[in-house]
Amino acid sequence: MPEYIKQNVQWFPGHMAKTRRLIKESLKLVDGVVEIVDARVPQSSRNPEIDDIVKNMPRIILLNKCDVAEHNATKMWLKYFKDRGMYAMAVDCRTGKGLNNFDTVVKSALKDVIARNESKGMVNKPLRLMVVGIPNTGKSSFINRMGKNAKAKVADKAGVTRQNQWFVVGGGIELLDTPGVLWPKFDDPEVGDKLAFIGSIKDEITDRETLCCRLLETLAATRPEAIEERYKLDCVEGLQGWEILEMIGRKRGFLIKGGEIDYERAAVIVTDEFRGGKLGRITLELPNG
Repeated sequence: MPEYIKQNVQWFPGHMAKTRRLIKESLKLVDGVVEIVDARVPQSSRNPEIDDIVKNMPRIILLNKCDVAEHNATKMWLKYFKDRGMYAMAVDCRTGKGLNNFDTVVKSALKDVIARNESKGMVNKPLRLMVVGIPNTGKSSFINRMGKNAKAKVADKAGVTRQNQWFVVGGGIELLDTPGVLWPKFDDPEVGDKLAFIGSIKDEITDRETLCCRLLETLAATRPEAIEERYKLDCVEGLQGWEILEMIGRKRGFLIKGGEIDYERAAVIVTDEFRGGKLGRITLELPNG
């Protein structure tokens, strides 16, 4: 396999600039914000522009896909967000894990809003929340789960939701769904890598083999046992990504004419299995403090 060059992934389609404007314009319609992040990369999967846009509005952080993230790491992230004045919950939006007390958390986060409404005689006024997050973090799965039916489109790839949609989910709560939005530039190329690993950047604009090699090198340095156990390999520490991918290809019998490794097929399988949690519970970043 030829050598590969580490690339800084960039992706900022025109509809994302429009989404940023929509979020700003829609803030006046809501009482608070639900921000969904991927529990495997809680910092990298946050759009840094959201803090500036939302400012001091009540915020609830949902660390989604906690079922494929390391439990202790998720606990550290929950504390990290709570220490910064945000309400935080570990959830799995597809199964509903952790969402049973969402109503309670909302009422705690928006207690000042509720008190203000009641002082104006608006008892039990619906609480309106905007749902934000980068592509493929699980916004539509969250809304569908809360609404108990498939009202919002869901897909395991980036860029499905394209316009604002309102949903009444019960408990006196209404949710405003927004399209997933990235930001114009990733200053740290590792952030782009992590987002590509979890599928928040469309696979069509990345080299799948190069991406997989970088993923394997990352895991070999931090969780080598995950690769070794899943693919029945001996020692992968210190190996380059393409070397590990070649070993996996041979082990799985991904061969093409002449006995050559089908690197593309192996890369697709490995990245898909990582995203699906088949390599175990893995968190790729921890809080800095």
